[in-house]
Parts: sequence; structure tokens; C-alpha cells
Amino acid sequence: MPGTVVIGAGQAGASLVARLRTKGFDGRITLIGEEPVPPYQRPPLSKKYLLGEMEVERLYLRPESFYAETGIELLTGRTVTAIDRAAKTVIAGGQSIAYDRLALTLGAVPRRLPQSIGGTLDGVHVVRSLADIDAMTPAFREGARVLIVGGGYIGLEAAAVAAARGLRVTLVEAAERILQRVAARQTSDYFRALHARHGVDIREGTGIETLTGNTRVTGARLSDGSEIAADFVITGIGIAPATGLAEAAGLTIDNGIAVDALGRTSDPAIWAAGDCASFPHEGGRLRLESVQNAIDMAERVADNMLGAAAPYVPQPWFWSDQYDVKLQIAGLNTGYTRVVSRPDDGTGGVSFWYYAGDRLLAVDAMNDARAYMVGKRLIDAGKSPPADAVADPATDLKVLLRS
Repeated sequence: MPGTVVIGAGQAGASLVARLRTKGFDGRITLIGEEPVPPYQRPPLSKKYLLGEMEVERLYLRPESFYAETGIELLTGRTVTAIDRAAKTVIAGGQSIAYDRLALTLGAVPRRLPQSIGGTLDGVHVVRSLADIDAMTPAFREGARVLIVGGGYIGLEAAAVAAARGLRVTLVEAAERILQRVAARQTSDYFRALHARHGVDIREGTGIETLTGNTRVTGARLSDGSEIAADFVITGIGIAPATGLAEAAGLTIDNGIAVDALGRTSDPAIWAAGDCASFPHEGGRLRLESVQNAIDMAERVADNMLGAAAPYVPQPWFWSDQYDVKLQIAGLNTGYTRVVSRPDDGTGGVSFWYYAGDRLLAVDAMNDARAYMVGKRLIDAGKSPPADAVADPATDLKVLLRS
């Protein structure tokens, strides 16, 4: 009997199927995942799980029993190799599964260093899945030398865990500065100083010429001509939307699987949500890589699969934990023209407020939950307080919410 099939058992897929049941859908639901475990949280992988502070069962988004109890057929360890849009079937592990409606929550895949420069040597790791973390965990021993390639949030979080475990950490970033693609110079400066205090050797404007080693990595030769030794390497150079299956099925691809405002692809029977999907936003298309977007978009798509006809309007927020610092980000800083700095109320935090002209776009708050909370509420409400008021430490931020 055909039903609703969801391909991709990550945060978005798990959220979508749970939402369908919560909203009263009593038809057949099949959730298909490539990994041999139930849907789980990814953020703790490179933090508490890698530190040994969280057992694998605590990563699971829901108890394994949830899926059977709610009548959701969970197929783990299954790779979907084809979508037949004409027959409305998918092929998973050699099995043909029929659908009335199909949702693609395929997530993203980590970018890897090319094989030509040693990217496939043993000891070269990425940070994306439970298996990735399990593979690198034995290398996290005190005194080991780790080279981290990429100064985005993934690379910096890995550096923080490695330094906390007593490893000798070198991080290289090919761009002029860490976090250059996603944050202002002020935020980059803050985290560079934080990592320096913990002994991390950060080398900016420096790329990898080649990794060294025969079968296993032993180090790297850098673009500045220097050479470093390494017992293992962690690559954090971004992710790419997982679009191969959709592209092979003939769906429209535009910075991800292109969906309309409701989450429907170019095939009206197929929907998409999460890291793999791009959606209309302010006259263009936007694709967000975050847990919050995966949940919110998947739930809205579930509603629309049931007939809600409610456009998805993102209210972005993100976070990163490094050492004893919690970074909370509200909004999107794309197109900012200036950044306003604000110290916190005396607890040691700081926040950076992004403006395009007089319009508030985003806030980066480090150990300053109040600045994050107020900034998010202002952005969600479309309010933009005067920049000089934000910068003035005498201003009570909560007053800005009433203006």
C-alpha cells in the first residue's frame, strides 16, 4: 500500500515524520536512513560525545521504541539508489517501496581534501556522522599532534575539544582569517584570541599544498612552504547539499534541491527540507545549514503535506560551544555594512550587532544570553534599534524591545 516515504533519517526526517503523526496523519509512513542507527543529534558529536561525556543512546532524538509505537516504519542501514517518479517508487537496499508523497531530507555531505593531495590517506577524518567520530576517537590521546584544516565553526569546535583533551593542535585556514565566510572580523578576532589562550596554533592565509605519508598521514606541507608533523588530520572545509539522488530523478537543483515556499519540489508529489533544500527568500534563494532550520522547515513541510498551505519563513538562529564560551547567533548577517560592539553587563561576555544601514540583521553573542535573546526578538519582529543605543553599555537592552 503506498504511503508517505521520507528519505533521510537525520534531524529533518525525524522531525517531519513525528510532526505528521502529531498532526493526526494515520496513514503509512516509512523513514529510510543510510546509517545503521536511529535518528540522532549531530551537534554533540564533535563536543560531548567526542569528549566522552555522552553515551551513544543519549544522542538518539527519540527512543528506538518510538517509531514502532507510533506506526512509523524505520528502515536503517538502507541506501536509496533511485527514485522512479513515473511509478512513484523508490529503490532502497534492493527493495521497491511505493509512495503517494515523498519527502527528501537528505542533509549534506562533508567536503573532503582531494585524493591528489592525500585526502584519502588513513588518518584523515571529517566531522559529520557518528561513524566519523567513532573512527577518530582513538586518536584523541594526550600529546598527539592533530592538524585541523578549515577555520569555520566545525574546525574550531574540533580544535577546542582536541586542546581540552591535551592534544597539540595546529589549525590552518586558507582564507585571510578564520570564520571569514560567516562572521565579522570582530568575531574572528574574539575566537582567535580564545584559541590562542588554549595553546592552539592558528595559521591564517595558509592552505594545504599536500598531505604527507605513504598509506597513513604523517604531516603536511603548507602553501607557505613550511612543513608540520601530524598524527592525524581533521578536515572541516564545509559541506555540500546531498542532491545526487534528486538530480538523477530530474528534480530542479539550485544551491540544493529547489523547493517553493511550501517546500514542494519541481515534482508536486515530492517535497524537501533541511540542509539539502533551498527555498525562496527575499527575491532569491536561501539554503540554511542548521539544526534549527532542519526542524522548523521539516515541520512546516509536514504541515503543508497535510494541506496547510503555509509558506516557510525562516527565523534563523545558530550556536557553537568552544571551551567555556557559548556563541549564540540570531539572524543572517548577509549584506551587513557595519558592526556595533557591545560589552555585557559585567559577566565577561560580548556581542556584535550587524547592521545594513540602519537595519539590524544579526547578532553574535558570546556568553551573553541577554544580548542574544533581545537581538533575536528584535530581528524576528523586524525592529532595528539605533546603533548608538546598542553600543552604549548604559542602555538597558530590554527597553529596546518596547520602542
